[in-house]
Amino acid sequence: MTQSPSPGRLHALRLILARLWPHPLPVARKQILLASLGAGLGLMLTSLISHALLGAVNLWFVAPMGASAVLLFGLPNSPLAQPWSIVGGNLVAGLIGVTTARYVPQPALACGVAACLAIALMFKLRCLHPPSGAVALTAILGGEGVRQMGYHFILTPVLLNSFCLALLAILFNNLAGRRYPHPLAAAETRPQPVALDVPITRDDLHQALESGQLLDIDEDDLQQLLQRAEAIAVQRQQAQPLKRAG
Repeated sequence: MTQSPSPGRLHALRLILARLWPHPLPVARKQILLASLGAGLGLMLTSLISHALLGAVNLWFVAPMGASAVLLFGLPNSPLAQPWSIVGGNLVAGLIGVTTARYVPQPALACGVAACLAIALMFKLRCLHPPSGAVALTAILGGEGVRQMGYHFILTPVLLNSFCLALLAILFNNLAGRRYPHPLAAAETRPQPVALDVPITRDDLHQALESGQLLDIDEDDLQQLLQRAEAIAVQRQQAQPLKRAG
């Protein structure tokens, strides 16, 4: 006689299935248009510039640039989409990918080693860029043409494509009124602390996110982040009288 699943397990299964349902992306329609237009123009111009400089007989474009364009034009405020992220990340991944392909003959093992080392080094150098993982794999699985290029593959097309796309992202995003590169410089004025007299709900956060650029965070995570920041601020305020007394 088979035993029916417990209500607790059914509830957990329903929650997992509900999380798989695609939620709407909170972003203004203008930003969707800008992201789509910018990515299209950026890839087209990068491709044309690279082709003009390298010629049809050379490998002049690499597919991971498509994923980079999604970040640079669709999520220009993300730390993963900054100019140093694409240039530094692709440089690191290219170097590791070409080196691994030379010294690790088994492709599956080489891919794992290259991805592992590239991610660790990108974290260390502050240039984490997800499409760079594909750059490392392209250096290993790109075929005889890529293999014959050796380390020249890093200079052209990888770095050439990366520099072109980063420069076009800087130009387009700033013309579109976006701050890019996104982080504020040390000399720029930081936003002042804001004292809130009303509780902020998830719907409030959703409406705020819908009115601007797409952020790589959802309302629930953002709300938890605000709660943690509030708890830290309370602890800081409570510790100040103790420091003065000491």
